[in-house]
Amino acid sequence: MRGVVTACCLSVLLCLVAVVEGDEDYTEDEEMILSLILQDDSQPEADSGPSAQFYRCTKDAWRMPGQYIVVMRNGTHVNQVERTARRLRAKAAKRGYLIEITHSYSGVFNGFLVKMSSDVLHMAVKLPHVEYIEEDSSIFAQSIPWNLERITQNKHETGKYSPPNDGAQVGVFLMDTSVHLSHREIEGKVMVTDFNSVPEEDGVRVHRQASQCDSHGTHIAGVVSGRDSGVAQGTSLNSVRVLNCQGKGTVSGALAGLEYIQSSLTAQPISPVILLLPFAGGFSRTLNTACRKMVEFGAIVIAAAGNYKDDACLYSPASEPEVITVGAVNFADQPVTTGTTGTNVGRCVDVFAPGDDIISASSDCPTCFTTKSGTSQAVAHVAGIAAVLLNLNPNSSSAEVLQQLLYHSVKKVMNPESLPQNHRLTTPNMVVALPDPTSTLTEEALLCRSVWSERSGVMGFATAVAHCRHGEEMMSCSSFSLKGVRAGERMEERDGKKECVAVNGNGGQGVYAVARCCTGHNAQCQMLESPQKGVHAECLNADHQLTGCSFFSSSGDVLDSDRPLHGSRRSCPARRGVMSYASCCHAPSMECHVKEHDSTGLNEQVEVSCHDSWTLTGCQALSRGSFIHGAYSLGNTCVVVTSGGGRSAAAIATCCRHRPLQRPDDITTTEDIPDV
Repeated sequence: MRGVVTACCLSVLLCLVAVVEGDEDYTEDEEMILSLILQDDSQPEADSGPSAQFYRCTKDAWRMPGQYIVVMRNGTHVNQVERTARRLRAKAAKRGYLIEITHSYSGVFNGFLVKMSSDVLHMAVKLPHVEYIEEDSSIFAQSIPWNLERITQNKHETGKYSPPNDGAQVGVFLMDTSVHLSHREIEGKVMVTDFNSVPEEDGVRVHRQASQCDSHGTHIAGVVSGRDSGVAQGTSLNSVRVLNCQGKGTVSGALAGLEYIQSSLTAQPISPVILLLPFAGGFSRTLNTACRKMVEFGAIVIAAAGNYKDDACLYSPASEPEVITVGAVNFADQPVTTGTTGTNVGRCVDVFAPGDDIISASSDCPTCFTTKSGTSQAVAHVAGIAAVLLNLNPNSSSAEVLQQLLYHSVKKVMNPESLPQNHRLTTPNMVVALPDPTSTLTEEALLCRSVWSERSGVMGFATAVAHCRHGEEMMSCSSFSLKGVRAGERMEERDGKKECVAVNGNGGQGVYAVARCCTGHNAQCQMLESPQKGVHAECLNADHQLTGCSFFSSSGDVLDSDRPLHGSRRSCPARRGVMSYASCCHAPSMECHVKEHDSTGLNEQVEVSCHDSWTLTGCQALSRGSFIHGAYSLGNTCVVVTSGGGRSAAAIATCCRHRPLQRPDDITTTEDIPDV
């Protein structure tokens, strides 16, 4: 057989020789081709020197195999460059390879760009006049993508994204479409599980190209841990496919995926672990329950709020209280909205993150990038930041991770006018950010957040109830009414779980309950009510601190309350006909004080904030003749809304902290501190 092939090759070569010799006007190229055909490859070329050097990029992910820059020696003429390129083409053709010269250089250096197989390299480095050959590689704009710059609080190093760590100790399960594993952003970072539960695509002409089926999952994986576009670039991901090529799945498929993850973690524990759910469906009690069980199992579950320009509480898993639910903002820190679609909002959203025109890996090719928008992109940012936080404090619970996210977030950047009017109060005005490198926050720090209930009915004494998450302690309870008609609030305990219950007043239009939920230092709290109407509710144990007061009137109208008492007697004074409730908490080295601020002029909103290192645990109003709509906590600020013309009111904040051990002189700091 080999003899037949050799004979065929010889006959082709002889024909070529005959053609060349039969033309008296043959070209220089044809002469070179003829000489190469007849040349003995075992002999070096007449004018060849030592083999040229070969170089490639030190970053493997940026290499472009198959594309090479051939650099000629100094003093090489243009015609010698062209002749070298022709010689390389002829030598490659003799061995059965095709090459393509795509560009010639004759300015800053002489040479050419060639696309060819790496198998031809050994011929190219032996060509005359070649100084060296360099494999082509990618280069990138060095401005940080707006989304990574937005979440970075360290602005000192311009053009460089530098998080506190890369999240390498954290594992993430991504429930999404399939993922383009060979993309340079995520290559070697994603493990595809053997789970696959997706419905058939809609329509009879669906083409399941890999670039379509991998599109959403690849982009999300890149935002989480991409080499250049990722938030936590050391995090590893496990792909669990629950969405088809159209990005569609089923509740039953998601449930099966969660069950698969739980089984995997049981067999091979990963800690800490994040479950990333960049999808949303209609409200599902079953899906919410399954997510809650995963949190109880020890996972941090983070979900997209949804892109329906609606109340996130109407969707799952966004509506599950134990899930960290994420809305999306644009470059201007405003809620993302495009036509009839936009980020979901409301009290079921915990925090917002960049989610508009986010650049990340594209499934079109291993080096392609694209931009996408939505709460899926936003939730991927929060998963990345959560990985960074867990890398710092691996034992943090889901509740503690949420508190840390809120603590480091940027507050009051969204324009309230951009939110639907019925959600302006309850939607958190916070956009996530990485920890500030100068932050002194410790794992045991006292951190609090506000949890709003849905609005109660309009019947007299209709109630609204707010709960804290598992792992949080309720340190106070307040109420708020848009119309100002309310019967007050009280803390109750039902089935071993505290509730903040707000009561609508006679003729009211509904009321909100606002619970103050806290983590840190294992504080244990109890609610003590006054023995009867008009009598103080008092913390009886000397080692308990008063963290908040609540008041309720059975007559259906709470007009006023008194200033809480701290110092030797910690109590909530009650006016005649009113029941008072004291939240009394104990934790090692915990201390509290009251901070107060009076309104001036015609202001209908009074605010007072706790000093740095102190945390707001309670917020209440003190009327000085004005009509009180209620009080609520916004970040570390107590807000009181009033009406009634020129009459005044005061906002009273209860501020607590764990006493710094390095400052023994602070031990006696329990007196009330006036606002300055």
